[in-house]
Formats: sequence, structure tokens, C-alpha cells
Amino acid sequence: MRFVADGVTCNDDGWFGVKIAIVIERYEPWRGGAETSTQELARLLAAKGHDVHIVTTTNASPAHRLTMHRIPGGAMLRPLRMAAFLRRAARFIEHESFDIVHAISPLATADTYQPRGGLAGETLERNVATRSSRPRQMLKQALQTMSVKRRSMLELERAVFRESGPVILAVSNYVARQCERLYGARAPRVRVVFNGVTTDLPSDEERAAHRAELRSQYHVPDDHLLLLFVAHNFRLKGLGPMIEAASRMVVAGFDRFRLLVIGRDNPVGYQRRIDSLGLGRHITFTGPSQRTPAFFCAADVLVHPTYYDPCSRVVLEALSVGLPCITTAFNGASEVMADGREGFVIESPDAVGMMARRIQELSDPELRRRMSQRALALRETISMQRHVDELETVFREIVEARGAVAGGRR
Repeated sequence: MRFVADGVTCNDDGWFGVKIAIVIERYEPWRGGAETSTQELARLLAAKGHDVHIVTTTNASPAHRLTMHRIPGGAMLRPLRMAAFLRRAARFIEHESFDIVHAISPLATADTYQPRGGLAGETLERNVATRSSRPRQMLKQALQTMSVKRRSMLELERAVFRESGPVILAVSNYVARQCERLYGARAPRVRVVFNGVTTDLPSDEERAAHRAELRSQYHVPDDHLLLLFVAHNFRLKGLGPMIEAASRMVVAGFDRFRLLVIGRDNPVGYQRRIDSLGLGRHITFTGPSQRTPAFFCAADVLVHPTYYDPCSRVVLEALSVGLPCITTAFNGASEVMADGREGFVIESPDAVGMMARRIQELSDPELRRRMSQRALALRETISMQRHVDELETVFREIVEARGAVAGGRR
């Protein structure tokens, strides 16, 4: 039976029926990352009975159970388009009756802000760290300081963190620490709602079929360790250090491995480095693919030596289907891993020697089998359903607190 209490539609089983606006500048799930996660959480919130509205600049097709509101861009200069979108989104929301405004883009007037892509300040710092020498780092830092887009993003972020701003929902403890370090914001205003993913668990037959097909397609012998690198920003996600680690392995006499690189970034500079190191038969660029789950079945290890990830989806997806992972401490997703249990967590992508040693250790099939079992045990912990349940709890607290304040004024 449904009933209404303080404007919130409920039933016998619990609390649902809240009108939620999700504010995200670009709603393009094909991009992966924050966009894909936003689509998943929106659909799950709608499936739980909420009235979910997407406020975006994207001219997206109407989605099942979701209401789309396209806010046209209003800035001629590309670097200022985010700010223009947020101003227009705020005006649109003022004239609507949403119970919760959940912002993925930095909207200072939202109820909750979930920086799924991390904080702008940390992103700038970690992008500088990808440069190979101090002079190059200083140049990158200077260029970012002069960037109109970067300055605009930092100003928008500062506005969110002002005292009267929204509750901050960090997708990892790593992001929560950034909130405190950069803005002095901490609990209870900052709450960790750890990221989640939605994955189907393949059957043994499906795993075997994908493994046989893809290894045949890319000419990977059965006795070779197949490494997988999946990213659309090769520099930030650590492809350079991965190539150097591969070179060290070959020099050390370990050459029964292949690395498949999946993503839509430009491979030309990396291919030159691969050729100069004589690694052409070890590393293959596949280009972008919609078959990443099939590649998970074919691979033995996911290697994600990232310089910065608030909480990497690809690592969570790999773990959820039992694929051991190697990643870095600069990835919030590493918080669900114990070094040596579901994979390995190295200090930084620049620890190339350690990365090479860890990969060689994973040539042991029994070690991989144990890690795979432990990774599968994380499925519920890293599910998007669990993530949405926790989000819903926060939304309910906000709506009920607002109702209590209104009731006290009557």
C-alpha cells in the first residue's frame, strides 16, 4: 500500500518515490567512467521507485524510467561552458520541485555533490606528476596555472566547498582525504559512499569461449601470461611506466607474456617507444572496444598503474569477475584490495621495478587462482546496488531533516 507522509511517497516496505534531479554536464555513458556510473545509479534509483530526472547539456534520447532535461550551452568559449551550464541548471532547478538535487558536476546549490571524477586540485597535481622530469613538470604546472578552463573549474569547486554548500559524497577514502587536504572539509559533511559497478558474472563455458577466441585472434599462446590495460587516457593511467616495466621483464629473461592495450587514446608516441625497446611482439594496441568483459575472461591480469583515479571502474569491474589486478595507491579502488590477496597495490606508477616483479609473480597460475577467488568474494561489496542503497540512505536523511525543520517552524 502506498501513502504520502510529509510530501514523500512511501509504502509498507520502506521509503521511496522521491523526485531526484541528477545534474551532470555531459550524459554520455559511452565515454565510460563517471558517465557510465551516473547512468547505472540513475536507472537503479528509478527501479527503486524514485522519479529520476537527468539535467544535462547532452541531447540524449529519452531513457526508460528517466526524464531528460536538456539545458543548452550558453558560453562561446569552450573553457567556460561548464560554468554556463551550471548557471542555467541552477535557474531551471529553482523553478522545479525536486526533493533532492544530486550533482555530479560542481553545482554549489545542490543538496549533494558527488565528484565522481575526483577533485580538480588533485587532478591538476597528479597530471603534473605524469611528466618525466622536473623541468617538464614545472612547464606543465605553469601551463595549467594559465589555463582558463582550469581556473574556472577550480573556482566552481571552491564554491561547492563553501560552508553553506552541499553534502560531499566521496567515492573513496582517497577522495575524502583530498576534501580535507584541499578544503578542510571532513565528516560529517564529507561522507564516503564507496563506488560500485554492475557486472554480469560469466559462466565457466563463457569464460573458456572468450579466452579461446580472443587469444586466437591476437595470437597469444596458452602458456603466455596475458596482461590487460584498459584506459582512454594512456598517460594518466600509466601506460608509459607499464611499457618500461615490460622492457625490464624481457631484459631479465621473462618474455612469455603479452600486453593488450584497449582504449581510444593516440598510440603513436607509445608505439615508437615500444619499437625502440624491441617490444613489438609483446604489446598490441586493440583500439577501443565494447567487449571489455570478454577481454576480462581472456586475460590473466589487469594492469592499471594509474597516476590518478578517484575509484577506477575498470579495476572494480575486473575484480568483480575474478580477474586479479595490479594498481597503485593513487587509485581509490585499491582500498578494497589487500596487497597480495586480490592482486597487488604498488606505491606509484613510477615504481617500475616493483611493477615488473609483481607481474612476474603472477605467472604462477596457483597464485592467480587464489587471487581470483578472493576477488570474486568482493562482488557484493563493490556492487552498484550497494552503492545506490547507501546513496538512498543519505537522500532520505536530507529529506527527513528538511521536513523536521519545516515542521518545527509551523
